Amino acid sequence: MSARWGVFLDRDGTLVPDSGYMTRPEDLRLYARVGEGLRLLRRAGARLLVVSNQSAVGRGLLDARGLARMDRRLRALLREVGAPLDGTYYCPHYPETDGGCDCRKPAPGLLLRGLREHDLDPARSFLIGDTVSDVEAARRAGVTPVLVLTGRGLRSRDAARRGPAGAVVRDVAAAARWILERR
Repeated sequence: MSARWGVFLDRDGTLVPDSGYMTRPEDLRLYARVGEGLRLLRRAGARLLVVSNQSAVGRGLLDARGLARMDRRLRALLREVGAPLDGTYYCPHYPETDGGCDCRKPAPGLLLRGLREHDLDPARSFLIGDTVSDVEAARRAGVTPVLVLTGRGLRSRDAARRGPAGAVVRDVAAAARWILERR
């Protein structure tokens, strides 16, 4: 069993405001306390990995090159605040036409791939997200979910509490502190 641990991060609604199907890199901006939280996690030795449903690709609103541009912008923003990513995993599928894939959250495929590729211990790893599907994907992958109240988090709070999220907290900085208190 690996001693390495990681924190999986949802993108839209967790790291950046969720404004629908974003297709322009210049529209990405970080929530105010994201850098603070991710720097704490990075200093504690966490691998930082984004796991995000991006059905804009499957819907034809964004192609693979466009998604790569969005990814480069996100990585640049996070480097600027001292929180470089170790990896990004995206599900490009459109659920209504692509059928059931194993990577679209709440399926655990993106997390399982990240765990395997980075040799992470799921029992020591976490996911920070803003939706019930984030919480469910974390549970299915064996990592501890932390629901943030940014993005859709306020609407997801009660549903996430019915099936135990590790915590329900204000934002990524509060999630980082909660995670570090439990390590």
